Amino acid sequence: MLNMAEGIARLGALAESPVVATLARAFADAGHDLAIVGGPVRDALLGRRTNDLDFTTDARPDEILRIVTPISTAQWDIGRAFGTIGARVHREQVEITTYRADSYDGVTRKPTVEFGDTIEGDLVRRDFTVNAMALRVPSQTLVDPTGGVEDLVRGVLRTPTDPAVSFGDDPLRMLRAARFASQLGFGVDPATEAAIADLRHTLEIVSPERIQAELVKLLATDDPVRGIRLLVETGLIGEFLPEIPALQLEVDEHHHHKDVYEHSLTVLRQAIELEKSRHPDAAPDVPLRIAALLHDIGKPATRRLEPGGGVTFYHHDLKGARLARKRLQALRFDSATIASVTRLIELHLRFFGYSEGAWTDSAVRRYVRDADAELERLHILTRADVTTRNVKKAGRLARAYDDIERRIAELAAQEQLDAMRPELDGNRIQEVLGIKPGREVGEAYRFLLDLRLDEGVVGEEEAERRLREWWAARSSG
Repeated sequence: MLNMAEGIARLGALAESPVVATLARAFADAGHDLAIVGGPVRDALLGRRTNDLDFTTDARPDEILRIVTPISTAQWDIGRAFGTIGARVHREQVEITTYRADSYDGVTRKPTVEFGDTIEGDLVRRDFTVNAMALRVPSQTLVDPTGGVEDLVRGVLRTPTDPAVSFGDDPLRMLRAARFASQLGFGVDPATEAAIADLRHTLEIVSPERIQAELVKLLATDDPVRGIRLLVETGLIGEFLPEIPALQLEVDEHHHHKDVYEHSLTVLRQAIELEKSRHPDAAPDVPLRIAALLHDIGKPATRRLEPGGGVTFYHHDLKGARLARKRLQALRFDSATIASVTRLIELHLRFFGYSEGAWTDSAVRRYVRDADAELERLHILTRADVTTRNVKKAGRLARAYDDIERRIAELAAQEQLDAMRPELDGNRIQEVLGIKPGREVGEAYRFLLDLRLDEGVVGEEEAERRLREWWAARSSG
């Protein structure tokens, strides 16, 4: 809960920090206003860590640059057309923007940039009231024209103006509502939520890259499930990731199965918990989280209702990987992320046969080889995929995965499993068999790789002998 006295004290400390004090004095000496604005004010009041500092001023860009040049070690004006000048002051990166009074045409997200004359007019045009507060410096006066403090106390996201107008101006704000809901743990004002549902189709004017960036930010929060639920309940997610609401499969009285949508959200939460416990100091693993959310998206297309009330989803892993690849490509994800996510979805069922009976060393080696660089993520995803309420079954699966991780570690120590290669390379294969580069070398290499996986390290001499036997049998056949 917001403690106002503590929040004001934190704002005061922020205003008195060297970088803010230096800027405030320089702008005051030049006869201009300056205020910390948006996220840093919100986060200071909430007791959250404040990151990059954003400022707003009545000074125009040329004047901002003139003021900051003597007190900064670097300046950049890439955002000059939008009124923004960046600088490095006391080793901190800051951005200072002229008051804005933009207008939108409703066709694109690009505003007609207009400079404003008042800080109140600048704040009212922002996305949510909790981001529409400013702290004037050096006077340390809080400016809150739209009730942002009250909404912080209530834990509610609300647009400063009519939400239909706000989202009509910039539909990306609807996605930002989901991200801030997760990031701050806030609810969404009913009128604001209703406007998202009504205007969800306007997201079509937002580029895939922008949508992807907001989705990544949402998934990087501590509890993305809150935001995902908002996206599903308003229908907004259907505009860019329709496979998620499709997981809400209808269940009739004869064919019972898990709610795939709720299961997927639980897997996502459990994957995040495991990720944090296994790698507490690491940055959020977004590819893993995407895979957890999407791992069962192949189920709707593969569902079969069997006689007697059973339900099957044969090959939903492969179908899901194809669907995920197509969707992530449409959202302009990078090739490395797409490769990681699709591989994890393809392999997420592989482990479950292990709990039915111990695998041979060969099977364990193949599991490691197929997972390759995704092995640790696969460990987490597979463990997170256990959402059964049957305590005995959950315990059996956990013990089985403990066992396979132990065996992988032992084999790695014994055989350097991470370097899963045959004992003879392509050049040596050509020498032993007396052949030239070509398809036959590749076939011989695959034979030796299978030998390596099935029997482990056999030694170069034995590998050569077995290779000659294979070649002779192949040639005589």
